[in-house]
Amino acid sequence: MRFSDTLPVKIVLLGAGGTGGHIAPHLYRLAYALDREVEIIIIDGDTVERPNLVRQNFCVTDLKQNKARVIAERYSAAFGMEANYVSHYIEDEQELSDLVQCPKIFRPGRARFEEGYTILIGAVDNDKSRVMCHSVFQNARRLIYIDSGNGEYQGQVVCGVKLDGRTFNRPLISVFPTVMESEDKFPTELSCEEAAISAPQSMAANLTAASIVVNYVYNIVARGQLTAKYSTFSTLSLTTRTVGIKKQRRMAA
Repeated sequence: MRFSDTLPVKIVLLGAGGTGGHIAPHLYRLAYALDREVEIIIIDGDTVERPNLVRQNFCVTDLKQNKARVIAERYSAAFGMEANYVSHYIEDEQELSDLVQCPKIFRPGRARFEEGYTILIGAVDNDKSRVMCHSVFQNARRLIYIDSGNGEYQGQVVCGVKLDGRTFNRPLISVFPTVMESEDKFPTELSCEEAAISAPQSMAANLTAASIVVNYVYNIVARGQLTAKYSTFSTLSLTTRTVGIKKQRRMAA
C-alpha cells in the first residue's frame, strides 16, 4: 500500500503513558525531518505519579503535571514545533472524530484543495477507549488507525487503513474481536479503588510496542509504503511476528 509523500499529515496520539510516552519523541523527530506539513496532537488526561517513573517516559520534575502537556511541550520545544495537546481524557466519539479530521492543502497549480491524511495512534490501557476508536474509524471516510496494546510480556500492534469509505486494512477489533467483549471502563468512570489497580506491564513490553508503532508510522509517512497489517510480539521469547499485505494499493496520489 502506497501513500503520498507530499500531502499534509496529522498524527493524533491518544495516550501518553507507558507506550505513548515512548512513541511521542520519535513522532516529533520524524516530523522535523520531513519536508511537508505535519501536525502532532498528544491526548491524555492523567497526571504523572511517582510509580510512572519506572516504565514511562517521565522524570521527577514532571510529577503532578499533566502527561500530554509534559510530552508535547518537551519535544515540540526540542524540535522547534508547535505544542498541540489535549489535557483531558477523550471519551466522546464526536470529540475524537472532530480531532481526526484530515488536513487539507491548497494546490495553486490545480486551483483546489487536496486532502491529506490523519494517523490515529491508540496507546490506551482500556478496551472501552479502543471500542470508541474503532467506531470513529468505521464512521470515518479517510483514516489510518494504529492501535497498540500489551500485557506484561506480550502485545500487538494493528494498523487499519480506510480511504474514501473503503477499508483496505482491517482495524484492531476486526482482527481481535474479543476486545468488544471486554467490560473495561473509561478512566473517568473508574472508582479510586479501581483506578489504583492496573494490569501488569513491563518496561520492555512498552518499549517494544512503541518501537513497532514507530516503524509503522515511519513506513507510512517517510517511505510512503506500508507492507504490514499487524504485528504480535513477546519480550520473553524476543520474537515479533508480522502479517503482511499481499497486494499493494495506492492510498493517495
